[in-house]
Amino acid sequence: MTPGVALRPVEPDDEEFLYRVYASTRQEELAQTNWSESQKETFLRQQFEAQSRYYREYYPEAAFDVILAGSRPAGRLYVARWLEEIRIVDIAILPGYRGKGIGTHLLNALISESEESGKTLSIHVERFNPALHLYERLGFREVEDKGVYLLMERQPRAR
Repeated sequence: MTPGVALRPVEPDDEEFLYRVYASTRQEELAQTNWSESQKETFLRQQFEAQSRYYREYYPEAAFDVILAGSRPAGRLYVARWLEEIRIVDIAILPGYRGKGIGTHLLNALISESEESGKTLSIHVERFNPALHLYERLGFREVEDKGVYLLMERQPRAR
C-alpha cells in the first residue's frame, strides 16, 4: 500500500460511515430532482440498504474494506477474488479525499495483484462516471455495454 493509505475490514460500527460514502456518490444525481431533503434521505437509505444486501448476497466471498487515509476513514473498496478474475465490486471515496491519488494507488495495487496472479481485473462502471477516464488511463477497456453500466477489464500482461 502507498504510505498513508491502508485498508481494514468493514466492521458493524461502519454502517453509518458506509452510508455517507454511498450518499456522496449520488449527490450530483439527486441535485437534479426537486425532492425535499427528507425525500432524498429516504431514497438514499433505501438504495444503500438494497445495494448492501445485493453485494452480500452476490459477492459473499468478497473482501469488504474501509479505505483509510492516514487513520481516517476515506472510502470503501469491495473486491471479489475468483479463480480467473479479480472483480472490483465497488470503490468509492468521500469527496474531500477525491483527487488526491488514493483511488489510483489502490487501483495500481490491484493491477499489481492481477499481474502477479495472471488474473483479469474487472469492474462495472456507470457510463457517465468521471472515474471512467482513470480506468481507461490505467489500461481498462470496455468489453460489454450493459446499458447504464460498462463492464471494463484489464488483462494482465502475458508472462
